[in-house]
Amino acid sequence: MPKGIFNVPTAQNEPIYSYAPGSPERASLQQQLDAYLSTTLDIPMVIGGEEVRTDHTISIHPPHNIQHTLGHYHQGDETDIYRAIDAAQGAHQKWADLAWEHRASIFLKAADLIAGPYRDKINAATMLGQSKNAFQAEIDAACELVDFLRFNVNYMTQIYADQPASSPGVWNRVEYRPLEGFVFALTPFNFTSIAGNLPSAPAMMGNVVIWKPSKTAVYSAHIIMEVFREAGVPDGVINLVFASGPVAARVIFDHPDFAGIHFTGSTAVFQDIWKTIGNNILKYKTYPRIVGETGGKDFVIAHKSCDARAVATALTRGAFEYQGQKCSAASRAYLPASKWSEIKEHFLGQLKDLTMGDPCDFSHFVNAVIDEASFDKLAGEIKAAQAAPEAEILFGGRCDKTVGYFIEPTVILTTDPLYRTMQEELFGPVLTIYIYDDQKLDETLDLLDKTSIYALTGAVFAQDRYVIEKITRRLANAAGNFYINDKPTGAVVGQQPFGGARGSGTNDKAGSYLNMLRWVSPRTIKENFNPPHDYKYPFMKI
Repeated sequence: MPKGIFNVPTAQNEPIYSYAPGSPERASLQQQLDAYLSTTLDIPMVIGGEEVRTDHTISIHPPHNIQHTLGHYHQGDETDIYRAIDAAQGAHQKWADLAWEHRASIFLKAADLIAGPYRDKINAATMLGQSKNAFQAEIDAACELVDFLRFNVNYMTQIYADQPASSPGVWNRVEYRPLEGFVFALTPFNFTSIAGNLPSAPAMMGNVVIWKPSKTAVYSAHIIMEVFREAGVPDGVINLVFASGPVAARVIFDHPDFAGIHFTGSTAVFQDIWKTIGNNILKYKTYPRIVGETGGKDFVIAHKSCDARAVATALTRGAFEYQGQKCSAASRAYLPASKWSEIKEHFLGQLKDLTMGDPCDFSHFVNAVIDEASFDKLAGEIKAAQAAPEAEILFGGRCDKTVGYFIEPTVILTTDPLYRTMQEELFGPVLTIYIYDDQKLDETLDLLDKTSIYALTGAVFAQDRYVIEKITRRLANAAGNFYINDKPTGAVVGQQPFGGARGSGTNDKAGSYLNMLRWVSPRTIKENFNPPHDYKYPFMKI
């Protein structure tokens, strides 16, 4: 696309609503919550534009109120996955041929729908289905998804505008084709915005998609699909399927037209997917694109020059917002002995003040973890820490699943920097702290860098600029997103492109043009306006 021909709207971050008491947005959201709580939804798959229902339905319950039924979704099988692939392949050519600005228009409309009439719906569905408080739902389900859609349109136009130079008598151009085949989007429970971005980013670039959301986020995925359909995504371009992981994998990764996967989830699952793709590589028409963001064992390291209150607040928010169920959540901290007493005072004061409960009560900072399996894993780790001689429960530790899956924000203080909760991703409201000798900063940095297989996010707190530079350089490969005097969560589309390396994924930076480039297969075209008629070069002539 030549520059300057189309005036694409400039992407700006969607304003965040406060939901303060008495605000109109709070009243509107409460009304939508009440409507969902008084209704039982029947949620079908959407394949080739058709709503598909099966004889196998699964109930959906809020993690914070497991006796309540929000609705039921229709579970599919291998037949439905094949049907979705056929629908995608049937839509491929027409969608690929559609002029890019019309694809852009569809997703810009989707962004406006989410920012407007669907804002309460998508936020309320996220609050109830995934147990997020109003603010966490707002910054995720509404604002970040809107940002993904609007910024990705801008990245798409930048990519198309990037064209090679041409010498006299020659016109060189690059055609950014969609991949030959279909893309599989496998999305997580913890961010509704990621669930919307993973299928829409490849689709925006002209690809067709099979989308399988997490079984614990079907409720909000249903709303996202409603938005896509209302915005005008053609039938078969994005196909929403509900099937078990093994069932979907058997069909998709064995299919010759499989062209790529857009994934966010666990490291173990991603590695298994990569292995399966490798074993099947001879079956595919093209080498599949493998794009994935996986786990993290995200760190905070403070220096003796740090602002103790800022460190405490970063730990409270970074470790316990959304129950620590963010890939970027702070789950290990290295704090200097000289500042520990002051940090501890501020930190424990904040933790004693926060409350936990149903997200429909807007006063709660912490809500429930996503499901029983997560609850049981976390409760087991907390119990083990209570019995370990090298660990101490500094705060929290209580677990209760009688009403919902509630894990109290828990802080473990360990004397062993290699204690298991310093190394293993727990994905819950558990933070482990190690106190280091101020004089052993270098040794602590080495330890931090080697302790975990992950490299997603990290943060340094210090006022000494030489120390900030030193730690930033020393931990260059320890985190794909690195924060100075800020918590390691809360990356904003268009501001902090997100992704990590090592065991944390392919670092293709969701929310940037780098990710969008993964969904095209460029074709270079050279046109010669004056082709030669003589094979001889000048040096050969006498």
